[in-house]
Amino acid sequence: MIRTATPADLDAIVQLHTEARATYYRGHLPEEEYAGAAEIGRSRGGWSRAIDRPDATVLCAERDGSLAGIAAYAVRDGDMTLTQLHVAPAHWRTGIGTALHTACVDAWQRAGVDRARLEVFVHNTRAQAFYVRHGWTPDPAHPRHGTHLALRLVVGPRPRE
Repeated sequence: MIRTATPADLDAIVQLHTEARATYYRGHLPEEEYAGAAEIGRSRGGWSRAIDRPDATVLCAERDGSLAGIAAYAVRDGDMTLTQLHVAPAHWRTGIGTALHTACVDAWQRAGVDRARLEVFVHNTRAQAFYVRHGWTPDPAHPRHGTHLALRLVVGPRPRE
């Protein structure tokens, strides 16, 4: 089930976010930069603001009554931006990421969005492959932002029902 996040989801979201980030930052960044107390506090504040913002959307994917994945998006610098998409490692390759991605794209289509962007850590090749499978391509205008690759997606019209 995919639903909009509420403030009651905050602890589970922060835990999932921290666990997922550790899988791709480990070995590339010092642990305190992705799992230290200060970073977890920063993450908690960011997720809390995202949940409360009327101009942002945070989605939760549940499986068997617990949080299995999260996605967040908002307009940034004039572009729809997929700011987060994480799946708990225990749920990788079970369709959770695809279901979250589809929910985002469906919402963008309903809103008339014609393109979206995201940034993915350069060493996170698993996520890069996921995005390519879902139609994302390198952004030729801004291919890289620091340690992240910039990708874009052309969002087609909503299919007729």
